[in-house]
This record gives sequence, C-alpha cells and structure tokens, in this order.
Amino acid sequence: MKTLIKNGLIVTTEHEYKGDILIEGTKIEAVGRNLRVEADKVIDAEGMYILPGGVDQHAHFSFEFMGERTKGFETTNAAALGGTTTVIEFVNQEQGKGLVETVEAYRKEWVEGISMVDYSFHPVITDPTPETFKDIKNLPAAGYPTVKLFMAYKGQFFHSDDEAVTNALLEAKDAGVTVMVHAENADLIDLMQKKAIANGETDPYHHALTRPPIVETEATERAINLARFAEAPIYIVHVTTEGAVNAIKKAKEEGLPVYGETCTQYLLFDKEYLAKEDFEGSKYVCSPALRDKADQEYLWKSLKDGSINAVSSDHCGFTFDQKKMGLDDFRLIPNGTPGLENRLPMLWTYGVEAGKITRSELVDYYSTMPAKNNGLDHRKGYIAPGYDADVVIYNPNVEKKVTVEDSLNALDYTAYEGFDQIGECDAVFLRGTQVVKDGKYVGEKGQGAFIKGTAFGTAFR
Repeated sequence: MKTLIKNGLIVTTEHEYKGDILIEGTKIEAVGRNLRVEADKVIDAEGMYILPGGVDQHAHFSFEFMGERTKGFETTNAAALGGTTTVIEFVNQEQGKGLVETVEAYRKEWVEGISMVDYSFHPVITDPTPETFKDIKNLPAAGYPTVKLFMAYKGQFFHSDDEAVTNALLEAKDAGVTVMVHAENADLIDLMQKKAIANGETDPYHHALTRPPIVETEATERAINLARFAEAPIYIVHVTTEGAVNAIKKAKEEGLPVYGETCTQYLLFDKEYLAKEDFEGSKYVCSPALRDKADQEYLWKSLKDGSINAVSSDHCGFTFDQKKMGLDDFRLIPNGTPGLENRLPMLWTYGVEAGKITRSELVDYYSTMPAKNNGLDHRKGYIAPGYDADVVIYNPNVEKKVTVEDSLNALDYTAYEGFDQIGECDAVFLRGTQVVKDGKYVGEKGQGAFIKGTAFGTAFR
C-alpha cells in the first residue's frame, strides 16, 4: 500500500518547506518536492502543515492511589486524535520482582492488543534492593533505556531517598540508562501538609500552598548534586518553577549532563485554578503543584533557550468522581491532570499562534527531542526516508473550543474545558495506517506496537 501526501508544508526542527511524502507500508519511502510516483491513495494537504507524529515521554495509564486506578491504554485513541503516535508509560516495580520482570508482565496484561498508538516504558524503582540496582544493566537489552525514581511522596511505597537515587545513578551510567527523577522535598511537603490539616486548611488550594516552589527547587538542586557525585547524567521530569529551571541552567553552564522537561499544564494553568469553587479546583491537583503566571512565562522562555528540552502531558486519567475522595482532605485527592489529546493543539494555539515558539521548535519539543531522550530516534521523531510513517496533517484553519463532549479521554471532565483551540489534526498516520481522518479517530483497538528504546539517549550525548 502506497500513500502520497502532496502539497503540504513539511515542518522539521530546522525549517519548513512545501513538499510531498510517499508512504510505503509502515515506512516513509521518500520526501521531496513534486514527487512523481504512482500511489494507491493520494491526499492533497494544500494549506496544511505536515508534522512528525508526537512522542509523549511522560504518561500514566496504570497509576494507583488508595485503591483507585487511572484510565488505561484503552483511552490512547485520545493520543492519536491529538497527534501523538507514541506514548511512554511509567510502570511501578512490583515488590520482590525485578524491573524488567515487572514491565514485561504489565505489558502483556494491560497493553498488548489494547493500545491504539505505539508505546514504550519507564520502569519505576519502588524496591531499592541491591538486586534491583543490579537489574538496571538489563534494561537496555529489553528495550527500556530509562529508569525513574520519586523523591516526593513521603510514606508511599514508591518514595526513594537520596541513597536510592545515588545507587541508581551509579549503576545506570555505564549501562547508558537515563535516570529520571520527580524532584520534590518529601519531608518539607509532609511537614507543611500536617500543619495545614491541623489548622483546618483542607481545600484543594492548599495542595499548592503546601508544595511551594522551594520544595521543587531544593530537590532539583539536590538531585543534580547527587548526579555530580555519581558523575552520571540525570533528567528532571515535569519542571515547573523558575528556581528549578535555574538549577538546571547553572548545571549546564558547569558542563554537567543535566536535562529537564515541562508539561502543558504548567505552561497554561496557574495555581489559582485550584481555588475554583464547588471542588472544581481538585481537577487541577497535580504534583508538582501549579505555579504563578510568572513561572509560566519563565518556562516558555526556558524552552526557547534550551534549558528545558521537551513538553510532555504527564497525562493521568483520574475522574472527577475519583478526585472527590479528597473532599475533606486535599491530601486524599488523586494527583494528576489529563492532557493526552491536548498537548499539540495547546502548544500550537498558545505557543505558535501566540508567537512564543516557532513551528520548528514545536516539532522539537513535542516529537523529535522526546524521541532522542528515550532512544527512539532510530524510528520516531522525524519525517525522513526509513522512519516509521507516523505523520500528522495539521489544519491551522479550524477554530473551536475544547469540550469534554469532544474528548476521547473517557473521563467526566477535561482540564482544558472552554479553552480556545486553533487548528486540529485533520489526519494522523500510525506506521502508515490512517487513524485520524477529517479530525475524527478512525483507528482500531490494538493497533499500537511496542517500540524498543536504545541506550545512551540525549543525556549521554
């Protein structure tokens, strides 16, 4: 099966040009101007932009909180609709089991035959034993070239102390495994939360007040110093505040291999969203917490100067009903904000159309650099011959409002309700198969495939 996409404006990380793309089977066969080839299907993309399929390097489809679980891979049609063709899921290690063993079992039970986009995984260390750390060297052969540790969430089974983070860094560096950390000071958060509850301060807004910027800045600085000690690269996930960005900038200036991402919600929401009435603020409870508008602007600038190299969704699909577990105690609100399908259109609307980033920079943040970070750039993140035919045709002429009725996230709300949206994914191809047509999902359950990542990603280069 050959598909020819003609007359679109192809956007790469360096430039954009009018051209054609020939897809044969699952791969991009040719890219050029005025391709004269026979094809089974011809699509005229005049007036539209052609982007590589998005890579979302930070998503949660299996997160559990007090017996409640997020929506799973059966909702990944939402990713496709939003131009994301590859998602990378965090999988918590099962107690007493190895990292590879845990992910393999999870993949077979919860993902294979279900996912509607391609996928990979980040194992999360929850059982910091010598055997666990030794297992890190086995991750690349299995196709998992990253590992994550949570510095936050004191008392939770997935919390890691400095010793665990350091042991992971020491083991990972020779194997080419990128260590990712959720950087927040767990002790300070625990202290402030206990004081808030004792004072009767139980509403969602106090989630932000008890997780102020200093807890992220301090933990980011500490994580960088642990990496300095271990002489290893480190990647800071979901960076939200000026102080944490500056810690990364300073480390880079010193020549240290320190990298970080931010997420769509931190570019668009501020902490006042948590003050919404009728418990609506709980919809915006995520960790790290939402910040001030000044932090938002600093994050946009930090994308431009390269201090942060990717934008993820940190998608976490808890329902509003599940959030109501914390009606009387904000600590019991399941953390996380859904945004799987909103990342590209929100970056386009509030980044590109607002003049904060260029289209080429958008491609880098949402696709190319996430592919590089996670060792997927041998197949994903580029529109070039030999790469997977993951292609987005983006129509910039559509204007609409985001609504839950139009959402595929299978939740009872969308955090972006009422937001203006400029453009939409008119068509999306997943390895050559069209899964979005005329702005509607037309794919099938189980079309996604496991993509092996390779070791020594961006942090090592």
